Amino acid sequence: MSRLPFELLLALRYLRPKRTFVSVITLISVIGVMLGVAVLIIVISVMSGFDRQLREKLLGFNAHLRVIQPGELLANRDEIMARIMANPRVKGVAPFVQGKVLLETQPPAGGSLVDAPVLRGVDAQREGGVSDLPRSIKEGEFNLRGNGLVIGRELANNLGLRVGDRVSIYSPANLKKMKDARRSGKEEAVMADEYTVKGIFDVGYYEFNANVVVTSLANAQDLYELQDSVHGLQITLHDSAQADAAQAELSRALGLNYVVRTWKDDNSGILNALLVEKNVMFYLLFFIMIVAAFGITSAQITFVVQKTREIGVLKALGATNAQVRWLFLSQSLTVGVLGVIAGFGLGLLALHYRKNLLDFINRVTGF
Repeated sequence: MSRLPFELLLALRYLRPKRTFVSVITLISVIGVMLGVAVLIIVISVMSGFDRQLREKLLGFNAHLRVIQPGELLANRDEIMARIMANPRVKGVAPFVQGKVLLETQPPAGGSLVDAPVLRGVDAQREGGVSDLPRSIKEGEFNLRGNGLVIGRELANNLGLRVGDRVSIYSPANLKKMKDARRSGKEEAVMADEYTVKGIFDVGYYEFNANVVVTSLANAQDLYELQDSVHGLQITLHDSAQADAAQAELSRALGLNYVVRTWKDDNSGILNALLVEKNVMFYLLFFIMIVAAFGITSAQITFVVQKTREIGVLKALGATNAQVRWLFLSQSLTVGVLGVIAGFGLGLLALHYRKNLLDFINRVTGF
């Protein structure tokens, strides 16, 4: 009989279920490895899915790149857009104006509700080529004509707004006029700009839904008194994975007066937090696997101690030290392989029925 079948035969024979303390420890070792692998698969799958979904949501509302001129407005946007479109990686480019405003609404019950969202002015004709915003409208339509405004779903719920409601917007220019009038002692009335809610969007990301309103580029330019200038340009690429390469190329093409930022630069806070969370989870899972490995080790030590007589018989029959060592190593490997296979199956099963499991947990815990 060849060497490997002999050792595997004995290893598998020792693993047969028996009502002994060693068999119980072996079973616990297999369960430990199984649970460790299952948790590893579930957590990695969930974290990877969350990371992918978050990136999709961020890229759905934000362009891959932004071009700004620090400390200055972008006045020659047509020339810059032409130079940007000359890059073969670029799919589309559109101007934008963005800044904080005060938004006031008059609820039917009386009084007023005020919020301070970010107002983004966009070119309605070009916006569909650089973001998914026009396709994210859930109520109404993406209509920015006149004093049209689209707002996020969470912001609409917070302020009790529906399609067709009117809101007042105070821009920094309005507030500056009010401040100057107060300082000079003049009683000058500063009228807010009136807008009509034409649509409510939901991009799947709370921060955008709760803090952003969108109007036409011309309206935003009037609010900020920019004339024909803009704050910057949004750029979308054929492949978002090439953002870093495109950033370097466009930075060289546009010169030092312009700054090209990637979507990762603009969302570095949340992406860094997600990276830290993934690293922490990796180390926790690593220690779980270490604990499972210690379980196998302790089981094998106990097994070797209880099989001292059998080891003596094997030695008397001519078994070498290497064969005896390989016998118990084969047993450990078998326990590990069984645990990994069972854990892999359990993890895939849990992921397949994740909705049912979540519903069951919600019913049991009440959360």
